[in-house]
Amino acid sequence: MAVFDKTGTLTHGRFAVTEVHPAEGLAESELLVLAAAAERYSTHPIAQSLREAAAPSAEALSVTDVTDLPGRGLSAVVDGQTLLVGNARLMQEENIACPSCSGIGTVVYLARGGVCLGWVLISDQIKPEAKTTLAQLGQAGVVRTVMLTGDRAETAHQVGAALGVSTVVAELLPADKVAQVEKLLNEKPRNSTLLFVGDGVNDAPVLARADLGVAMGAMGSDAAIEAADVVLMDDNLSRLPLAIRHARRVMAIVRQNIFFALAVKFITLALAALGYAGMWWAIFADVGVMVLAVLNAMRALRVPKN
Repeated sequence: MAVFDKTGTLTHGRFAVTEVHPAEGLAESELLVLAAAAERYSTHPIAQSLREAAAPSAEALSVTDVTDLPGRGLSAVVDGQTLLVGNARLMQEENIACPSCSGIGTVVYLARGGVCLGWVLISDQIKPEAKTTLAQLGQAGVVRTVMLTGDRAETAHQVGAALGVSTVVAELLPADKVAQVEKLLNEKPRNSTLLFVGDGVNDAPVLARADLGVAMGAMGSDAAIEAADVVLMDDNLSRLPLAIRHARRVMAIVRQNIFFALAVKFITLALAALGYAGMWWAIFADVGVMVLAVLNAMRALRVPKN
């Protein structure tokens, strides 16, 4: 079973503002500036896209008391007024009425004083190799693929359908991802392996809990890289089926060496007991088998591309 994070793993994680919908009486540029100011200190790709869209205008606003709200957004005091920036869940928790969005992408709502100021739609793109990688994993024997994301259900299901993912679970908090992986670990067939692929700080607990954790090395956070068992240094998902094929090839070579070494030693012992094997047979069973095993193991140094 292969489980994937969405943003930065199956998608590029490079967001761009595609739509801006301010409330009545507020200009699009004002909404973007407020959002970018609140996200000034965040390293999340969504925050970076907001800052890029607002240009340097947001730098003129004072920002204090920034509070991160995991899986929902953040709150910050911008020019003396508390501003909420986050997803629909955050607005619902604060009992703030916001219009629904039918666009495809991540929706960032803004609210101040209990009133919705509007929303910004931010879109990401699927990695070109993602669909091929999932198909190759299926050919390699992966019977089920799952995508876990904190994004909106509409966006998540569209990405999942485009990639052919078996199961999509959306709108998850960081703790929910761990709970989902625990559930999948209990559901998986016996003697099978659960593989999780992620890149963010929130993915670190899941990477550590999965049977095999794979992190994105280029865009991945230090926490995710530290928790993972395998790191894809160029963030190229197509390396994953290649790594699986190579690992199976290496294990096949290991089994060949074990079987060959034990078989020769048992045959030599039997021949020696019957009086047919002398010193030269014993030397071959020891040193000769070692040399042949090393030569066979050197095949693992060559990594076939297909």
